[in-house]
Amino acid sequence: MTTASPEKVDPGVQKDLTPDEITLADTPWVTLVWNDPVNLMSYVTFVFQKHFGYGKKKAEKLMMEVHEDGRSVVSSGSREEMERDVQAMHEYGLWATLSKAE
Repeated sequence: MTTASPEKVDPGVQKDLTPDEITLADTPWVTLVWNDPVNLMSYVTFVFQKHFGYGKKKAEKLMMEVHEDGRSVVSSGSREEMERDVQAMHEYGLWATLSKAE
C-alpha cells in the first residue's frame, strides 16, 4: 500500500497557476449596500462621501439606487478591499455584502 505524500515545492521555484486559479485571482469583487428601514437617506449619502470620498452628486445617485432598487454597487476591487469596505459600512450601521462582480 502506498500513500500520497505532499508535493514538495522548491521555495525558489514559482508554481504555475492553472487557468482556473488565474481567473479566480483576477475576478473583481463588489461591495453592495442594501436598503434598510433605519438609516436616513441623508446619512447614507454622508457615509458614501466620507468613506469613499465621492462627491455629493455621485453619493446621492448611489443612495437613490439603494432607496429605489433596494441595493447599489458602491465599490469594486479585490476581495480584500471589498471586505474592508463591507466592514466599514457595517461600522456605519449600513447593511452591506460583498459579491463577485457579474
